[in-house]
Amino acid sequence: MSPTTVDRRTLGRTTLARQLLLERSPIGVVDAVERLVGMQAQIPQNPYVGLWSRLVAFEPFRLEQELIERRLVRIVSLRGTVHLLTADDCLTLRPLSQPVLDREMAMHPDHREVLTTLDLAPALDFARRVLADGPISNRRLRAAFAAEFPDVDASTLVLATRNRLAFIQTPPRGLWSSSGEVAGTTAEAWLGRSPADAPELDGVILRYLAAFGPSSVADAAAWSRLTGLREVFERLRPRLAVYRDETGRELFDVADAQLVDPETPAPVRLLPEYDNVLLSHDDRSRFVDDAERRRLGAAPEPVRGSILLDGRLIGGWRMEPALPGAKLPDADVASVHIQLLHALSDGDAAAVDAEARALLAFVHPPARPRVTYTVLSE
Repeated sequence: MSPTTVDRRTLGRTTLARQLLLERSPIGVVDAVERLVGMQAQIPQNPYVGLWSRLVAFEPFRLEQELIERRLVRIVSLRGTVHLLTADDCLTLRPLSQPVLDREMAMHPDHREVLTTLDLAPALDFARRVLADGPISNRRLRAAFAAEFPDVDASTLVLATRNRLAFIQTPPRGLWSSSGEVAGTTAEAWLGRSPADAPELDGVILRYLAAFGPSSVADAAAWSRLTGLREVFERLRPRLAVYRDETGRELFDVADAQLVDPETPAPVRLLPEYDNVLLSHDDRSRFVDDAERRRLGAAPEPVRGSILLDGRLIGGWRMEPALPGAKLPDADVASVHIQLLHALSDGDAAAVDAEARALLAFVHPPARPRVTYTVLSE
């Protein structure tokens, strides 16, 4: 029997449901981050906006508390980028990401020559001893390396520490109310546990499919930047549901997962600048066409987030001031500037306006909100 063909709209609705973006969920912060298999977090405020878009009555202090109490951590992992992960996922996903981080060092334009020829063991042993005493800033770590290894660029050794050790960025970095410079320590020192020696990839791929599926092998590779995943999918094939998309690509899903009715309403969602729902597929057509994505990327004014309406990317947004707690420059007004790919109907415009004002109330509760619009030329 030939696999069932799944249309683009069904794929989009299904992924949005699994990403908690069809309706806000009452689950807790740690449960949400675990279900999403982490959230991209190199911009510290991004997970707060991402969770606000997904959870009922989300308050920033909830995420802050989980970071302070070490149930959630910020660490370089998937795709070689900083992610917000549960403590347990940190110990699995960080070692699985090691090949990605090794490739980054081998290709780094400034440091690759030293990193591929230098014996890093003494520097990494030194870093472990320094970090065992508690979190320190990158600035202090550079100074320590410069004193101990004066013949090696200290910045190179900091990069090696980031990419070879499980280096957790510790609070106040990543807090909503008082974020600071990058500082951290090892997972062993922060969590009292070591990363897995040989983490099991099959279970991680099943979790990826549960959170982002149905997906292709190439989609999973885009999410993780890991290579050689075809073998994993073939090993899992007897346990998976298999579909085809409208172009004939083979898609996989966890066997007991349901596809969502393509007519299910998909409300307006304002997502942060980097949100995994839009970054975790090689083929992103379930949300946006390549041509429209390029148009938005070439917008005359920078966008700092994405807008979804009816399950499709319709534009981008940026906020002024960008950071919570920042001084309001213009008569206590905070603004969201929206750039749309196409003009909206009155009803859709009202829905986007309402969600933008709700986001302003979340980030800048004392401010008077202002929402402006530009429609990008075709």
